[in-house]
This record gives sequence, structure tokens and C-alpha cells, in this order.
Amino acid sequence: METAREKSYTVNGMSCGHCTAAVRDEVTKVSGVSAVDVDLETSTLTVRGEQIDDGAIRDAVDEAGYAVAP
Repeated sequence: METAREKSYTVNGMSCGHCTAAVRDEVTKVSGVSAVDVDLETSTLTVRGEQIDDGAIRDAVDEAGYAVAP
């Protein structure tokens, strides 16, 4: 059994609660993700799960209309 991992990303372009909700909703759909926190003040997305696929996370953030900082 794999232990849960945590990874943080900086998300560019978020400016309101709707923005954070959109990012949270899309990232929550990613397979292997068990928890998502989005902090508007710091523009930080924190993802927890057994398997975190960076490409899938970036795609989900893009689908929400935002971008993960390089």
C-alpha cells in the first residue's frame, strides 16, 4: 500500500473565490487525488493523493482556465 503524498503548485491568474472553486473542482476529478486545497492569497494549489500525476494536474488547472507556474 502506497502512502499519501502531497504536492504544491503555484497557479497563475486566480483572483476570486470562483477561480479557486473552478480549480478545486477540476483537480478533484483527477484520478489518484484524494484532497485539494486552493489558497487564493498565496495562489497555491495543494494536492494530496497516493499517485499525483503532474501532467494531469496541469491539464486540470488548464481546463479550469488557469495555468500552473513553470
